[in-house]
Amino acid sequence: MEAHNFFLSLFLILIVARFLGEIFARFGIPSVLGELFAGILLGSSILGIIEPNEILKILAEIGIILLLFEVGMETDFQRLKDSGAKSFIVAILGVVLPLVFGFLTAYYLFGLSFDISLFVGGTITATSIGITLRVLRDIHMEKTNIAQIVIGAAVIDDIIGIILLVFIYDFSISHEANFNHTLSVAGMVLAFLILAPTLAKVLSSLIHKFHGKDLVPGYIPTIIISLILLFAYLSHMVGAPAILGSFAAGIALSRRFFLPFGAFLNTNEKLHLDVQQSMTPIIQIFTPIFFVMVGLSMDLRVIDFSSLSFWIMGMSFILIAFISKFIGALFIFQKCFRNNVIIGISMIPRGEVGLIFAEMGRVNGILPNDIYAMLIFVIIITTVVPPFLLKKYFKGECV
Repeated sequence: MEAHNFFLSLFLILIVARFLGEIFARFGIPSVLGELFAGILLGSSILGIIEPNEILKILAEIGIILLLFEVGMETDFQRLKDSGAKSFIVAILGVVLPLVFGFLTAYYLFGLSFDISLFVGGTITATSIGITLRVLRDIHMEKTNIAQIVIGAAVIDDIIGIILLVFIYDFSISHEANFNHTLSVAGMVLAFLILAPTLAKVLSSLIHKFHGKDLVPGYIPTIIISLILLFAYLSHMVGAPAILGSFAAGIALSRRFFLPFGAFLNTNEKLHLDVQQSMTPIIQIFTPIFFVMVGLSMDLRVIDFSSLSFWIMGMSFILIAFISKFIGALFIFQKCFRNNVIIGISMIPRGEVGLIFAEMGRVNGILPNDIYAMLIFVIIITTVVPPFLLKKYFKGECV
Protein backbone atom coordinates (compact mmCIF):
# COMPACT_ATOMS: atom_id res chain seq x y z
CA MET A 1 0.00 0.00 0.00
CA GLU A 2 1.32 3.44 -0.96
CA ALA A 3 1.84 5.87 1.90
CA HIS A 4 -0.74 8.42 0.77
CA ASN A 5 -3.43 5.71 0.42
CA PHE A 6 -2.59 4.43 3.89
CA PHE A 7 -2.89 7.95 5.34
CA LEU A 8 -6.34 8.29 3.76
CA SER A 9 -7.43 4.90 5.11
CA LEU A 10 -6.23 5.78 8.60
CA PHE A 11 -7.96 9.17 8.40
CA LEU A 12 -11.26 7.50 7.47
CA ILE A 13 -10.92 4.87 10.19
CA LEU A 14 -10.29 7.39 12.95
CA ILE A 15 -12.90 9.94 11.83
CA VAL A 16 -15.71 7.51 11.01
CA ALA A 17 -15.07 5.50 14.19
CA ARG A 18 -15.16 8.66 16.28
CA PHE A 19 -18.29 9.97 14.55
CA LEU A 20 -20.27 6.73 14.75
CA GLY A 21 -19.05 6.01 18.28
CA GLU A 22 -20.33 9.43 19.34
CA ILE A 23 -23.66 8.94 17.55
CA PHE A 24 -24.19 5.52 19.09
CA ALA A 25 -23.31 6.84 22.57
CA ARG A 26 -25.83 9.68 22.22
CA PHE A 27 -28.54 7.10 21.52
CA GLY A 28 -27.55 5.14 24.60
CA ILE A 29 -25.74 2.40 22.63
CA PRO A 30 -22.22 1.33 23.68
CA SER A 31 -19.78 3.30 21.53
CA VAL A 32 -17.78 0.17 20.71
CA LEU A 33 -20.65 -0.88 18.44
CA GLY A 34 -20.26 2.38 16.53
CA GLU A 35 -16.61 1.54 15.94
CA LEU A 36 -17.48 -2.00 14.85
CA PHE A 37 -20.10 -0.63 12.47
CA ALA A 38 -17.55 1.85 11.11
CA GLY A 39 -15.47 -1.15 10.01
CA ILE A 40 -18.47 -2.90 8.45
CA LEU A 41 -19.42 0.34 6.65
CA LEU A 42 -15.92 1.08 5.32
CA GLY A 43 -15.08 -2.52 4.50
CA SER A 44 -16.11 -4.89 1.75
CA SER A 45 -19.49 -5.55 3.37
CA ILE A 46 -20.92 -2.15 2.30
CA LEU A 47 -18.73 0.58 0.78
CA GLY A 48 -15.58 -1.40 0.04
CA ILE A 49 -13.34 1.63 0.61
CA ILE A 50 -10.80 -0.05 2.89
CA GLU A 51 -9.33 -3.54 2.74
CA PRO A 52 -7.58 -5.01 5.80
CA ASN A 53 -3.81 -5.02 5.29
CA GLU A 54 -0.76 -5.85 7.36
CA ILE A 55 -0.08 -2.26 8.44
CA LEU A 56 -3.63 -1.76 9.71
CA LYS A 57 -3.50 -5.16 11.42
CA ILE A 58 -0.34 -4.11 13.29
CA LEU A 59 -1.95 -0.82 14.37
CA ALA A 60 -5.03 -2.76 15.50
CA GLU A 61 -2.80 -5.13 17.47
CA ILE A 62 -1.19 -2.13 19.16
CA GLY A 63 -4.68 -0.87 19.97
CA ILE A 64 -5.75 -4.06 21.73
CA ILE A 65 -2.51 -4.49 23.71
CA LEU A 66 -2.80 -0.87 24.90
CA LEU A 67 -6.41 -1.48 25.93
CA LEU A 68 -5.39 -4.56 27.93
CA PHE A 69 -2.56 -2.59 29.53
CA GLU A 70 -5.06 0.04 30.64
CA VAL A 71 -7.41 -2.63 31.99
CA GLY A 72 -4.49 -4.21 33.86
CA MET A 73 -3.55 -0.87 35.41
CA GLU A 74 -7.07 -0.36 36.74
CA THR A 75 -7.51 -3.93 37.95
CA ASP A 76 -7.63 -4.58 41.67
CA PHE A 77 -5.18 -7.47 41.85
CA GLN A 78 -6.40 -8.68 45.26
CA ARG A 79 -10.01 -8.80 44.10
CA LEU A 80 -8.87 -10.49 40.90
CA LYS A 81 -7.15 -13.20 42.99
CA ASP A 82 -10.18 -13.52 45.29
CA SER A 83 -12.45 -14.12 42.30
CA GLY A 84 -10.01 -16.62 40.77
CA ALA A 85 -12.06 -19.75 41.53
CA LYS A 86 -15.23 -18.22 40.12
CA SER A 87 -13.38 -16.96 37.04
CA PHE A 88 -11.92 -20.43 36.51
CA ILE A 89 -15.34 -22.12 36.67
CA VAL A 90 -16.87 -19.61 34.24
CA ALA A 91 -13.92 -19.93 31.85
CA ILE A 92 -13.68 -23.75 31.89
CA LEU A 93 -17.40 -24.27 31.38
CA GLY A 94 -17.35 -21.47 28.80
CA VAL A 95 -14.86 -23.51 26.75
CA VAL A 96 -16.01 -27.09 27.37
CA LEU A 97 -19.75 -26.56 26.79
CA PRO A 98 -19.51 -24.67 23.45
CA LEU A 99 -16.90 -27.14 22.20
CA VAL A 100 -18.97 -30.21 23.12
CA PHE A 101 -22.36 -28.84 22.05
CA GLY A 102 -20.93 -27.29 18.90
CA PHE A 103 -19.13 -30.49 17.89
CA LEU A 104 -22.07 -32.80 18.62
CA THR A 105 -24.53 -30.55 16.77
CA ALA A 106 -22.28 -30.24 13.72
CA TYR A 107 -21.36 -33.92 13.62
CA TYR A 108 -24.64 -35.65 14.51
CA LEU A 109 -27.37 -33.14 13.63
CA PHE A 110 -25.91 -31.64 10.44
CA GLY A 111 -23.74 -34.60 9.38
CA LEU A 112 -20.50 -32.64 8.98
CA SER A 113 -17.14 -34.43 8.96
CA PHE A 114 -15.18 -34.96 12.18
CA ASP A 115 -12.54 -32.34 11.27
CA ILE A 116 -15.08 -29.68 10.29
CA SER A 117 -17.22 -30.37 13.36
CA LEU A 118 -14.17 -30.05 15.62
CA PHE A 119 -13.25 -26.72 14.04
CA VAL A 120 -16.84 -25.44 14.33
CA GLY A 121 -16.89 -26.38 18.02
CA GLY A 122 -13.49 -24.74 18.54
CA THR A 123 -14.58 -21.53 16.83
CA ILE A 124 -17.61 -20.99 19.05
CA THR A 125 -15.55 -21.52 22.23
CA ALA A 126 -13.85 -18.16 21.64
CA THR A 127 -14.46 -15.09 23.82
CA SER A 128 -13.30 -11.67 22.65
CA ILE A 129 -11.58 -10.26 25.71
CA GLY A 130 -11.16 -6.89 23.95
CA ILE A 131 -14.83 -6.40 23.14
CA THR A 132 -15.96 -7.72 26.53
CA LEU A 133 -13.72 -5.34 28.47
CA ARG A 134 -14.46 -2.36 26.23
CA VAL A 135 -18.21 -2.86 26.73
CA LEU A 136 -17.71 -3.00 30.50
CA ARG A 137 -15.85 0.31 30.31
CA ASP A 138 -18.53 1.84 28.08
CA ILE A 139 -21.22 1.06 30.66
CA HIS A 140 -18.97 2.00 33.62
CA MET A 141 -18.75 -1.49 35.10
CA GLU A 142 -14.99 -1.93 34.89
CA LYS A 143 -14.33 -1.54 38.65
CA THR A 144 -17.13 -3.75 40.01
CA ASN A 145 -16.68 -7.20 41.54
CA ILE A 146 -18.44 -8.60 38.48
CA ALA A 147 -15.78 -7.05 36.25
CA GLN A 148 -13.00 -8.81 38.19
CA ILE A 149 -14.69 -12.18 37.61
CA VAL A 150 -15.21 -11.40 33.94
CA ILE A 151 -11.62 -10.15 33.47
CA GLY A 152 -10.21 -13.27 35.10
CA ALA A 153 -12.53 -15.56 33.13
CA ALA A 154 -11.79 -13.77 29.85
CA VAL A 155 -8.02 -14.05 30.39
CA ILE A 156 -8.27 -17.76 31.28
CA ASP A 157 -10.63 -18.29 28.34
CA ASP A 158 -8.13 -16.64 25.99
CA ILE A 159 -5.31 -18.86 27.24
CA ILE A 160 -7.36 -22.03 26.87
CA GLY A 161 -8.55 -20.83 23.47
CA ILE A 162 -4.99 -20.52 22.15
CA ILE A 163 -4.03 -23.96 23.49
CA LEU A 164 -7.22 -25.43 22.01
CA LEU A 165 -6.50 -23.78 18.66
CA VAL A 166 -3.02 -25.33 18.61
CA PHE A 167 -4.48 -28.79 19.33
CA ILE A 168 -7.34 -28.55 16.80
CA TYR A 169 -5.07 -27.15 14.09
CA ASP A 170 -2.47 -29.90 14.60
CA PHE A 171 -5.18 -32.56 14.56
CA SER A 172 -6.91 -31.15 11.46
CA ILE A 173 -3.63 -31.05 9.50
CA SER A 174 -2.04 -34.34 10.59
CA HIS A 175 -5.20 -36.24 11.72
CA GLU A 176 -3.30 -37.20 14.85
CA ALA A 177 -3.58 -35.82 18.38
CA ASN A 178 -0.24 -34.08 19.06
CA PHE A 179 -0.43 -33.84 22.86
CA ASN A 180 3.31 -33.16 23.25
CA HIS A 181 3.12 -29.94 21.21
CA THR A 182 -0.06 -28.85 22.98
CA LEU A 183 1.39 -29.52 26.44
CA SER A 184 4.64 -27.70 25.60
CA VAL A 185 2.67 -24.61 24.55
CA ALA A 186 0.52 -24.84 27.69
CA GLY A 187 3.62 -25.16 29.88
CA MET A 188 5.32 -22.12 28.36
CA VAL A 189 2.15 -20.04 28.65
CA LEU A 190 1.72 -21.03 32.31
CA ALA A 191 5.36 -20.23 33.11
CA PHE A 192 5.01 -16.84 31.44
CA LEU A 193 1.87 -15.98 33.41
CA ILE A 194 3.62 -16.82 36.67
CA LEU A 195 6.84 -14.92 35.95
CA ALA A 196 5.65 -11.98 33.83
CA PRO A 197 3.97 -9.81 36.51
CA THR A 198 6.99 -10.21 38.80
CA LEU A 199 9.44 -9.28 36.05
CA ALA A 200 7.25 -6.35 35.00
CA LYS A 201 7.10 -5.16 38.62
CA VAL A 202 10.89 -5.23 38.88
CA LEU A 203 11.19 -3.21 35.66
CA SER A 204 8.54 -0.78 36.88
CA SER A 205 10.67 -0.13 39.97
CA LEU A 206 13.47 0.99 37.64
CA ILE A 207 11.03 3.31 35.89
CA HIS A 208 10.12 4.73 39.29
CA LYS A 209 13.80 5.18 40.20
CA PHE A 210 14.53 7.43 37.22
CA HIS A 211 11.14 9.13 37.13
CA GLY A 212 11.52 12.90 37.46
CA LYS A 213 15.26 12.85 36.71
CA ASP A 214 14.95 12.91 32.94
CA LEU A 215 15.96 16.02 30.99
CA VAL A 216 14.36 15.03 27.67
CA PRO A 217 10.51 15.26 27.50
CA GLY A 218 8.45 12.13 26.89
CA TYR A 219 10.12 9.79 29.39
CA ILE A 220 6.93 8.14 30.69
CA PRO A 221 5.13 7.35 27.38
CA THR A 222 8.37 6.17 25.74
CA ILE A 223 9.37 3.86 28.58
CA ILE A 224 5.85 2.54 29.22
CA ILE A 225 5.13 1.76 25.57
CA SER A 226 8.54 0.08 25.34
CA LEU A 227 7.64 -2.05 28.38
CA ILE A 228 4.27 -2.98 26.88
CA LEU A 229 5.80 -3.95 23.54
CA LEU A 230 8.52 -6.00 25.25
CA PHE A 231 6.00 -8.02 27.23
CA ALA A 232 3.70 -8.42 24.24
CA TYR A 233 6.69 -9.83 22.34
CA LEU A 234 7.69 -12.17 25.18
CA SER A 235 4.10 -13.36 25.47
CA HIS A 236 3.98 -14.13 21.75
CA MET A 237 7.34 -15.94 21.92
CA VAL A 238 6.01 -18.47 24.45
CA GLY A 239 2.88 -19.08 22.39
CA ALA A 240 0.47 -16.92 24.39
CA PRO A 241 -1.61 -14.05 22.98
CA ALA A 242 0.36 -10.78 22.94
CA ILE A 243 -2.43 -9.11 24.92
CA LEU A 244 -1.60 -11.23 27.98
CA GLY A 245 1.87 -9.68 28.09
CA SER A 246 0.49 -6.15 28.04
CA PHE A 247 -2.10 -7.11 30.66
CA ALA A 248 0.70 -8.39 32.91
CA ALA A 249 2.58 -5.11 32.44
CA GLY A 250 -0.56 -3.17 33.38
CA ILE A 251 -1.14 -5.33 36.46
CA ALA A 252 2.45 -4.65 37.60
CA LEU A 253 1.88 -0.88 37.39
CA SER A 254 -1.51 -0.95 39.10
CA ARG A 255 -2.02 0.64 42.49
CA ARG A 256 -2.76 -2.64 44.23
CA PHE A 257 -0.19 -5.14 42.94
CA PHE A 258 2.34 -5.97 45.66
CA LEU A 259 5.11 -8.52 45.55
CA PRO A 260 5.63 -10.57 48.71
CA PHE A 261 9.40 -10.16 48.80
CA GLY A 262 9.75 -6.40 49.03
CA ALA A 263 7.73 -3.23 49.43
CA PHE A 264 10.66 -1.32 47.93
CA LEU A 265 9.39 -2.39 44.49
CA ASN A 266 6.00 -0.75 44.93
CA THR A 267 5.36 2.07 42.48
CA ASN A 268 4.03 5.24 44.04
CA GLU A 269 0.76 7.04 43.40
CA LYS A 270 2.42 9.89 41.49
CA LEU A 271 4.00 7.51 38.98
CA HIS A 272 0.67 5.74 38.52
CA LEU A 273 -1.11 9.02 37.81
CA ASP A 274 1.65 10.21 35.45
CA VAL A 275 1.48 6.95 33.52
CA GLN A 276 -2.30 7.21 33.34
CA GLN A 277 -2.26 10.83 32.14
CA SER A 278 0.47 10.16 29.57
CA MET A 279 -0.98 6.95 28.17
CA THR A 280 -4.72 7.73 28.05
CA PRO A 281 -4.60 9.93 24.88
CA ILE A 282 -2.44 7.35 23.09
CA ILE A 283 -4.79 4.53 24.09
CA GLN A 284 -7.82 6.54 22.93
CA ILE A 285 -6.25 6.96 19.48
CA PHE A 286 -5.18 3.36 18.89
CA THR A 287 -7.99 1.37 20.54
CA PRO A 288 -10.75 2.31 18.03
CA ILE A 289 -8.52 1.06 15.19
CA PHE A 290 -8.75 -2.44 16.66
CA PHE A 291 -12.55 -2.45 16.77
CA VAL A 292 -12.80 -0.98 13.27
CA MET A 293 -10.51 -3.77 12.06
CA VAL A 294 -12.85 -6.36 13.62
CA GLY A 295 -15.67 -4.79 11.59
CA LEU A 296 -13.52 -4.69 8.44
CA SER A 297 -12.85 -8.42 8.83
CA MET A 298 -16.58 -9.25 8.94
CA ASP A 299 -17.34 -9.71 5.25
CA LEU A 300 -21.12 -9.96 4.85
CA ARG A 301 -20.72 -10.77 1.15
CA VAL A 302 -19.75 -14.37 1.89
CA ILE A 303 -23.16 -15.00 3.48
CA ASP A 304 -26.01 -16.39 1.35
CA PHE A 305 -29.02 -15.00 3.18
CA SER A 306 -31.40 -16.68 0.68
CA SER A 307 -30.35 -20.19 1.70
CA LEU A 308 -32.75 -22.02 4.03
CA SER A 309 -30.01 -24.43 5.18
CA PHE A 310 -27.85 -21.42 6.10
CA TRP A 311 -30.59 -20.02 8.35
CA ILE A 312 -31.32 -23.36 10.01
CA MET A 313 -27.65 -24.06 10.70
CA GLY A 314 -26.84 -20.44 11.58
CA MET A 315 -29.66 -20.04 14.10
CA SER A 316 -28.82 -23.42 15.66
CA PHE A 317 -25.22 -22.41 16.32
CA ILE A 318 -26.20 -18.91 17.48
CA LEU A 319 -28.44 -20.55 20.07
CA ILE A 320 -25.61 -22.86 21.13
CA ALA A 321 -23.12 -19.97 21.18
CA PHE A 322 -25.33 -17.94 23.54
CA ILE A 323 -26.57 -20.67 25.86
CA SER A 324 -23.29 -22.60 26.24
CA LYS A 325 -21.37 -19.49 27.34
CA PHE A 326 -24.19 -18.34 29.57
CA ILE A 327 -24.53 -21.61 31.50
CA GLY A 328 -21.08 -21.33 33.08
CA ALA A 329 -22.09 -18.18 34.97
CA LEU A 330 -24.99 -20.06 36.62
CA PHE A 331 -22.57 -22.35 38.45
CA ILE A 332 -21.06 -19.62 40.66
CA PHE A 333 -22.63 -17.98 43.70
CA GLN A 334 -23.59 -14.30 43.38
CA LYS A 335 -25.61 -11.99 45.61
CA CYS A 336 -28.37 -11.82 43.04
CA PHE A 337 -29.27 -13.64 39.83
CA ARG A 338 -28.82 -10.44 37.83
CA ASN A 339 -25.07 -10.61 38.49
CA ASN A 340 -24.96 -14.13 37.05
CA VAL A 341 -26.82 -12.87 33.99
CA ILE A 342 -24.33 -10.04 33.45
CA ILE A 343 -21.34 -12.38 33.80
CA GLY A 344 -22.91 -14.85 31.40
CA ILE A 345 -23.65 -12.18 28.79
CA SER A 346 -20.13 -10.74 29.17
CA MET A 347 -18.60 -14.04 28.02
CA ILE A 348 -20.66 -14.29 24.80
CA PRO A 349 -18.87 -11.93 22.32
CA ARG A 350 -16.68 -13.89 19.86
CA GLY A 351 -15.24 -10.95 17.90
CA GLU A 352 -11.70 -11.16 16.58
CA VAL A 353 -10.88 -14.44 18.35
CA GLY A 354 -13.71 -16.26 16.57
CA LEU A 355 -12.64 -14.67 13.28
CA ILE A 356 -9.09 -15.98 13.76
CA PHE A 357 -10.40 -19.53 14.28
CA ALA A 358 -12.72 -19.34 11.26
CA GLU A 359 -10.11 -17.76 8.99
CA MET A 360 -7.51 -20.37 9.90
CA GLY A 361 -10.01 -23.10 9.05
CA ARG A 362 -10.82 -21.50 5.69
CA VAL A 363 -7.23 -20.77 4.66
CA ASN A 364 -6.10 -24.33 5.42
CA GLY A 365 -8.99 -25.85 3.48
CA ILE A 366 -10.69 -27.33 6.55
CA LEU A 367 -13.89 -25.24 6.43
CA PRO A 368 -15.97 -25.20 3.20
CA ASN A 369 -17.24 -21.79 2.06
CA ASP A 370 -20.81 -22.37 3.29
CA ILE A 371 -19.68 -23.41 6.79
CA TYR A 372 -17.21 -20.51 6.92
CA ALA A 373 -20.01 -18.09 5.94
CA MET A 374 -22.27 -19.54 8.63
CA LEU A 375 -19.57 -19.08 11.27
CA ILE A 376 -18.99 -15.47 10.19
CA PHE A 377 -22.72 -14.84 10.69
CA VAL A 378 -22.62 -16.47 14.15
CA ILE A 379 -19.56 -14.39 15.11
CA ILE A 380 -21.26 -11.15 13.97
CA ILE A 381 -24.45 -11.83 15.93
CA THR A 382 -22.58 -12.92 19.07
CA THR A 383 -20.41 -9.80 18.86
CA VAL A 384 -23.12 -7.21 18.24
CA VAL A 385 -26.00 -8.42 20.45
CA PRO A 386 -24.31 -8.81 23.91
CA PRO A 387 -23.47 -5.07 24.34
CA PHE A 388 -27.19 -4.26 24.07
CA LEU A 389 -28.05 -6.96 26.61
CA LEU A 390 -25.31 -5.80 29.00
CA LYS A 391 -26.57 -2.24 28.90
CA LYS A 392 -30.08 -3.45 29.68
CA TYR A 393 -29.11 -5.71 32.57
CA PHE A 394 -26.66 -3.24 34.09
CA LYS A 395 -29.63 -1.31 35.48
CA GLY A 396 -30.31 -2.51 38.97
CA GLU A 397 -27.14 -4.61 39.09
CA CYS A 398 -26.11 -5.59 42.62
CA VAL A 399 -22.49 -5.94 43.69
